Amino acid sequence: QVQLVESGGGLVQPGGSLRLSCAASGSIFSINDMGWYRQAPGKEREWVATIARGSRTNYGDSVKGRFTISRDNAKNTVYLQMNSLKPEDTAVYYCNAAIFHSGGYKYNDYWGQGTQVTVSS
Repeated sequence: QVQLVESGGGLVQPGGSLRLSCAASGSIFSINDMGWYRQAPGKEREWVATIARGSRTNYGDSVKGRFTISRDNAKNTVYLQMNSLKPEDTAVYYCNAAIFHSGGYKYNDYWGQGTQVTVSS
């Protein structure tokens, strides 16, 4: 069984920074793309950023230049460094990963439980 656990959310003032982490654990053979999504109250889930196994990155327009995604393949962990935070960044942030688990036959999508980020003065 595979599990994704996020950490690092919280309350921060506008202009501040937070760093989210998401660690994958369990019977993992390989991890392909890892990414972050977010969902604000009353809105649909929005893609934030993705990082490939080879570290190629892509970002949503709303976070480009402010957020940085990275990963540590040895730790099966993905990070999201969020700088210059705005009130509109307030949301529950979810990590996502395409994981080939031991004994499996293909990559499957896994999601974390979410971590709240609130940007407010």
